[in-house]
Amino acid sequence: MIMSEPSLQSKLVEVSQIPATCMGLHVRRASRIITQVYDAALRPIDLVVSQFTLLSAIHLFESVPITRLAQELFMDQTTLTRNLKLLEKRGFVAIEPGDDRRVKWVSLTAEGQHVLAEALPLWEQAQAEVKRHFGQQDWQTLLSLLAAVKNVR
Repeated sequence: MIMSEPSLQSKLVEVSQIPATCMGLHVRRASRIITQVYDAALRPIDLVVSQFTLLSAIHLFESVPITRLAQELFMDQTTLTRNLKLLEKRGFVAIEPGDDRRVKWVSLTAEGQHVLAEALPLWEQAQAEVKRHFGQQDWQTLLSLLAAVKNVR
């Protein structure tokens, strides 16, 4: 059903509120800005922050099924697998079948551990830059608020 012109126009008036009130818009924009800071810091070793995050998570788990990693990172398994394949091509991760052939396990290789160690000081620089921008109190508040987002689902 097509709305009448006045009804359509009255509905579209609400669109003017989106830039000021849409959480999705603000979080995605903030994410892109922060991602650019971390990506720039990691550029000397040809990593982006999403790859650094994956390497860090895999290191923390030591060896983990891809399905569990996807759950922990709130990622679509197909997207995660595609990103892991890129890291596997570079020799940073190993993907092995489990006892159940439907389950694939991922772990860091020695090269992956090396690049993660190399990335850590670059990440720390980006982290310090962002933290300086916000200040300690706002930093802690923002981290708390972002941690609470997982409860929205």
